[in-house]
Amino acid sequence: MPPLSLVALVSLVSTVFAKQLDAHPPQQQHRHWAQICSGNPTNKIRGCDKYGCGGFGADRHSGKGKHVGVDVICADGATVYAPFSGQLSGPIRFFHNGNAIDDGVQIRGSGYCVKLVCIHPIRYHGQIHRGQQLGRMLPMQKVFPGIISHIHVENCDRSDPTHHLTPVVPPFPQQDRHWGTVCSVNPTNEIRGCDRYGCGYYGAPRRNGKGKHAAVDVICADGATVYAPFSGELSGPIKFFHNGNAIDDGVQIRGSGFCAKLVCIHPIRYNGRISKGQVLGKMLPMQRVFPGITSHIHIENCDHSDPTSYLEGGKGQ
Repeated sequence: MPPLSLVALVSLVSTVFAKQLDAHPPQQQHRHWAQICSGNPTNKIRGCDKYGCGGFGADRHSGKGKHVGVDVICADGATVYAPFSGQLSGPIRFFHNGNAIDDGVQIRGSGYCVKLVCIHPIRYHGQIHRGQQLGRMLPMQKVFPGIISHIHVENCDRSDPTHHLTPVVPPFPQQDRHWGTVCSVNPTNEIRGCDRYGCGYYGAPRRNGKGKHAAVDVICADGATVYAPFSGELSGPIKFFHNGNAIDDGVQIRGSGFCAKLVCIHPIRYNGRISKGQVLGKMLPMQRVFPGITSHIHIENCDHSDPTSYLEGGKGQ
């Protein structure tokens, strides 16, 4: 057989390589996966709580086993997105006991295969694209009260998915990193300092030093107009004190890559869409409940992360 010319050889190699690519697509079309949970734009992994830790390799079964997934923080009821494009299959029964969070789905494609557990998918079969809605986070607090609610993300080969979890572009990128003004009398979203009832910054001591403030207190006058800090979907009511006092009301906003609860306000409505800067409601009479306190709106991220950086330099109505 006569030797192949260089041009023919290159052509043959290119054809073979192209066929291999068709059969075996590139392992990483996107090295980083997209945002998985609507309230967690960076796919932050659960730390440690009384039930254990969320990192890959964390102890399980009293030290007799290891965690072969990662726990991506997600609030109960939050929207869940596909981290990459692929084919769905399921259901995945992780607990095998039919409890309130015993559901999930597998995605295989784009060079990856992963199981997402503790979610209810919109469907168990068919194609899904990166960033498309995959389903909803299930009510983890019903099963494990006080845990950091999360999605269990497990590679099909049980390898560590951690390095894929920082998204380059979330499905709903935030147009403006800073939130708008929350209270009409506080255009810069100034945070409450310290008074005889305590301090308003994130991480301030609570319960005589036995707990930490998992929110920030934005200064606001009783009766002042309250605005939506970002655009999103409302849900509520939020009963923070659970005692029906004069300030036991609030609402959650989920959208634009954020999820936050605004408490000690009475919203104009508890459901529907709202845009950044629109009137959200009125500040409730905090002085009736805590005379002499610096009146404020309690703002808490759904995943209990620190919202301080988003509040700096409020931009008015």
